[in-house]
Amino acid sequence: MSTILRNPELALLVLFLAAGSAADTDFGGHGKLRGIANALPSDSIIRTTAPSVPFDVEGELRLNVKASSGAWRAEAAYSLFLLYGDRVAYRRDFADNLPLYPDDERRLFDLTQVFEDSGKRLALHRLDRLSIGYTSDDFVIRFGRQALSWGNGLFFSSLDLVNPFDPAAIDTEYKTGDDMLYAQRLFETGNDVQAAVVVRRNPETGNVSSSQSSALLKYHAFIGASELDILFGQHYDEPVFGLGLVRSVGGAVIRSDVSVMDSDDGYKARALINGSLSWVAFGKNMSGSVEYFYSGFGLTDDDLLVTDVAANVALSEQLLRGDLFSIGRHYLAGNVLVEMTPLLSLTPSVLANVSDGSALFQLIGQYSLSDNSVLLGSLNVPIGPSGTEFGGLRVPLTDLRFSTGPGVFVQFGGYF
Repeated sequence: MSTILRNPELALLVLFLAAGSAADTDFGGHGKLRGIANALPSDSIIRTTAPSVPFDVEGELRLNVKASSGAWRAEAAYSLFLLYGDRVAYRRDFADNLPLYPDDERRLFDLTQVFEDSGKRLALHRLDRLSIGYTSDDFVIRFGRQALSWGNGLFFSSLDLVNPFDPAAIDTEYKTGDDMLYAQRLFETGNDVQAAVVVRRNPETGNVSSSQSSALLKYHAFIGASELDILFGQHYDEPVFGLGLVRSVGGAVIRSDVSVMDSDDGYKARALINGSLSWVAFGKNMSGSVEYFYSGFGLTDDDLLVTDVAANVALSEQLLRGDLFSIGRHYLAGNVLVEMTPLLSLTPSVLANVSDGSALFQLIGQYSLSDNSVLLGSLNVPIGPSGTEFGGLRVPLTDLRFSTGPGVFVQFGGYF
C-alpha cells in the first residue's frame, strides 16, 4: 500500500493542494466538545474496573473540502479525535475488539492513525471521506471513501447495509464512510439504478477478500403515489435480496423495508414498517414517528447470558464488522419532536425490545446558540431486569450483569 494511503495527514495535504487549483472549492467543518457520564449499577461487572459514575470528555475536529472542475468532483474529510476518561480505560478490559472510533482494519485503505492509546487517553486522526467522481446530467460515478445510505428505516435498518447508525445514536450528523466504487444512472421518468462495490480486507490476513466485500444493486422507481426499491447482491459472503416501499397516507408517510439473507444458519429476514406525521398542538410544532422492526437473527430467550450472544456466530460477526446489531427479534421504537421555541427542540424517544420487555428511554434536547453553534444533550435511561438487553445480560457463574445505568450526554458544536 502506498505511503499516502497509510498517512491521513499526507493524503489530506495532497487533496488540499489539488483543491487549490480546482475551478470551484468549498471548505468547511466543525469542532465538537462532548461530555459523557453513566452511572453503573452495584451489580455491574464494569464496576470491577471502573468508578461508580464513569466520565469521559471527547473532542473532535472535522475539516471538509470539496473541489470541482467541470464534471469532475473530489471530496475529503479529515477528523481529529481526542478522548480522555474512564470509558476509554475500561473498554479495553471488556471490549477491546470493539473500538470507540471507526478503524480501518477491514477497509481497503488504511487512513486511520492512532498516536496515543494508554491509560485514560486516546488520540487519533483519520480521513472519513476521500473520493473522486464524475457527474453528468444522467450519470454519476465515484471511487474512494464515501458514505452510502439506502432504505427507509428511521431507527433500525433492513436495506441500509453499509455502516448503519446505531438505533440509539444521538449525533447522526455524519455517517462513517467506506471504500467503494459507486455508480448511479438516472432516467427521464425520475427512476434510477444505483450500484456499489465495497471492497474490504480480511482482518486476519490483511488481504482483499471477496467474502469480506459487498456488491449491491438497487433500483428505485416511482409507481403512482408510491416509491419502490428493489435491492439484490452480496453482503460479505451472504446473498441478499430486499424490497422497500414508501407511500403517503392522508397526512402521514408510511415506509417499509424487508431484506432476506442466505446466512450460514439458513435464510434470515429483517423487516420494518414505520410511519411519521407532523401536527400542531398547544401552539407548538410537533412531529412524531413510530417503527416496528423484526430481525430473524435475534435471540428468542428473555433471560440471556453474555455468552449466549458470543456463541451466536451471526450476531457476533455483525457486531464485529459494524453491521446492524440487535439482540432480540421484535422491537418497537417511537419519538415525538416538540419545537418548544424556534431555537429549542425536545425529543422524548423510546426504544423497546419487545422480546424481553426491556427498553431505553431517551430525552434529547437541541438548542441553537447562534447561526454557527449548537448545544445537544441527552438523558438516557435503560429499563429492564437482569438478563435483558437494556437491563444487562447476566455474567455466567456470578451474580453480576454487563450493564450501565442512567447517563447523560452533552455536546457543544461549532461550525465554520
